[in-house]
Amino acid sequence: MMPDLGKYAGAVLSSYAVSLGLIVLLVAVSILRARRTKAALDLVEKRSKRNG
Repeated sequence: MMPDLGKYAGAVLSSYAVSLGLIVLLVAVSILRARRTKAALDLVEKRSKRNG
């Protein structure tokens, strides 16, 4: 159900869209960074096991 936003409908809906887009972007960047960090930590762990 859509409330009547009157003359501010465009501004309100675009603000929601921008906010949602930024949240999705932040989640994606966080996931990618976590994967990269995990891979780097796995590499360090392999090296330390090899060296004793």
